[in-house]
Amino acid sequence: MRILFWVPYPTEGASNRFRVEQYLPYLGREGIKYDLHAFWSSSAFSILYKKGRYLNKIYFFIMGVVSRFLDLARIPKYDVVFIHREAYPLGSSFFETLLGLLKKPVIFDFDDAIFLPYSSRQNIFIERFKKPEKVCGIIKMSSRVIAGNSYLADYALRYNKNVSVIPTPIDSDKYYPEMKTTNNKIIIGWIGSVTTSDFLNEMERVFAALSKKFDNIEFRIVGGNFQAGGQSNITSKPWALDQEIADLRSFDIGIMPMPDNEWTRGKCGFKAILYMSMGIPAVCSPVGMNKEIVADGVNGFLAIDENQWVEKLGILIKDAALRRKMGLAARKTAEEKYSVKVNAPKFLNVIKEAYSQNKQERR
Repeated sequence: MRILFWVPYPTEGASNRFRVEQYLPYLGREGIKYDLHAFWSSSAFSILYKKGRYLNKIYFFIMGVVSRFLDLARIPKYDVVFIHREAYPLGSSFFETLLGLLKKPVIFDFDDAIFLPYSSRQNIFIERFKKPEKVCGIIKMSSRVIAGNSYLADYALRYNKNVSVIPTPIDSDKYYPEMKTTNNKIIIGWIGSVTTSDFLNEMERVFAALSKKFDNIEFRIVGGNFQAGGQSNITSKPWALDQEIADLRSFDIGIMPMPDNEWTRGKCGFKAILYMSMGIPAVCSPVGMNKEIVADGVNGFLAIDENQWVEKLGILIKDAALRRKMGLAARKTAEEKYSVKVNAPKFLNVIKEAYSQNKQERR
C-alpha cells in the first residue's frame, strides 16, 4: 500500500504534526509506504499568521497550488489519498473532486469546525475567499472520515456513515514529566498560537486578582503576545518547535480558557491533553471536549466564570501536594486515553479499511 498525505502545514503546524505525522512510524512498521506533502512550506508558515506580507503570501500560495497539480500527475502510483483538513485553503473542493474523478479512495480527517466561517484576525481578508460549505461535499465523496471529537463526528455523520472518532493524540514517550527543581515562583502557563491567543483576553482580570493575592506567581505565555494592564509578572515569548517541551516543563499549572460557541465546541481539547501528558495540572473552560478530558477536581479543574478561575487557580497555587497529585492523575489519563500508542491501531484500521474497500470495488 502506498498513501499520499495532503496536509495544510509543514511540521511546525501543530494540527497535522499531531494528527498525522506522529503516526507515520507506525505505518512504516506495517510496511505501508507514504509521502507527505504540505500546501504551505516552512518559509510560508513563518509569515502566514503575521500581519501584512501579502506579496510573499501570494507567492507561497501559488507555489502550494503548483505542488498540488504536480501531485495529481503522480496520483496513479498511490492507493489511498489522506486529506487532513483540506487540500486547498480557498475556494471550492477542486482537488478533492478531481480525486473522485480519478477513482482514488479518500480519507478525510478534521479536528476543527471548519464547516463554519472562521479565519484568524491576521488574515481576515481571506475569509471572503473561503468556502466552508465545501466540507460537506468532501465528506460525502470520502471513503472514510476521521473526526477529532463527537461534536465533529455528529456533523460528518449527516453526509457519510463511515465516520470514526480519533482524538488528537500525544506521544507519551516524548512528552512526559520530569522532576522539577524547587522554585519559589509558581509558573502559570499557556501555550498556543496567535490564532487562539485572543482567548486569553478574558483572563486579564483573573491575572490581576491572583497577582493581588499571591506575590510568588508568574504568568508565562508561549506562542502569543499577551499583556494585561502593564502587569510585570506576565512574560510572552514566541513558540518554537525545538523549545516546546522545555517551555512546557517550566509550567507548574496550565490554563486553557475558551469562550463557548459553535467554533470552540469543535475544538479537540489538545492543549489540555498536552499539559496532562507532561503531568501539569490544568484549569480549563468547560467547553466542548474539555468536559470529556478533564474530570473536575480529579485530574484538573474546570472553571466556568471569573470567580471560579480565581478560586481554582488559587487552590493549586497554594497546594504543591495537590498539584503533584492532580499532575499524576492527568498523566495517567493522557497515557490511557490520548496517547499515540492507544490511538495508532484505530488510525491504521481506518486506512486498511479504505484500502480494502478500494481493492474489492476494482475487482
